Amino acid sequence: MKLSPLGDRVVLKQSVAEETTKSGIVLPGQAKEKPQYAEVVEVGPGTVVDGVKVEMEVKAGDKVIYSKYAGTEIKLEDEEYIIVKQSDILAIVQ
Repeated sequence: MKLSPLGDRVVLKQSVAEETTKSGIVLPGQAKEKPQYAEVVEVGPGTVVDGVKVEMEVKAGDKVIYSKYAGTEIKLEDEEYIIVKQSDILAIVQ
């Protein structure tokens, strides 16, 4: 099964949270904060605002940073994804 986002939505695969801190302290599962860093899996076709087509600025394979509380989390075939609007993506990591 494949996710095909509509409009200006983007499907992200979240990066795995660190198990230990930089100083070597192991964090239990509940103490770990979800990272805001993800990889773009699929991109919608874009949208039209006031009669002007808004092009998508990200593409599949891009590494991005997105807003902390953005998106909808879903699980599909044992994989977890987040669907966000393009405006919730803050930066492309190069």
